Amino acid sequence: MALRHAVLAALLDGEYSGYQLAKIFDVGVADFWYASPQQLYAELTRMEAGGLVAGRRVTQEGRPDKRVFTVTDAGIAELAAFAAAPAKPLLLRDDLIVKVHASDLLDPAPLVVQLRERAEQAAAKLELFEKMLVRLRGGLEEEPFLRRGERVGPYLTCQAGLRWERQMHEWCLQTARTLEERAARHGGRTAP
Repeated sequence: MALRHAVLAALLDGEYSGYQLAKIFDVGVADFWYASPQQLYAELTRMEAGGLVAGRRVTQEGRPDKRVFTVTDAGIAELAAFAAAPAKPLLLRDDLIVKVHASDLLDPAPLVVQLRERAEQAAAKLELFEKMLVRLRGGLEEEPFLRRGERVGPYLTCQAGLRWERQMHEWCLQTARTLEERAARHGGRTAP
């Protein structure tokens, strides 16, 4: 998957500026694609030059003008081709997991701190995802929304993010407890 596909998918919900897209990526897309604001702006420029998005200038009172973007027919066709292609398996690259893998030979104290920090981050994201799910349902209960909702793709994606963060939260807390218990039994190290 290229960044352009994630941008096209985000733009399906409407017309957004680069700043607004950065906020969407920070919260709503962060669990399946990370991009810095600079990467987003550069990608929008390339996509506009390639005809995948159309940009227009919006004049603002008391603030600099901004550019907002929408998906073009060519962008929809690009997204359709991407959706039809076989999906690649998830590749997980997480430095915290590498540290846990090596934890038997390390002082666990700094790692436990990092695990608890990641658990707090996951808990904060869980709260955001739960609020997003309620907002996306627009007053409907989940089952009726999933049957009759206008756009369920963002909702299903948000559910995946929620489940991922819930699992990460639980794993971090359990792993931190395990490392602390082993260190207490073995005088500060996790290995016997």
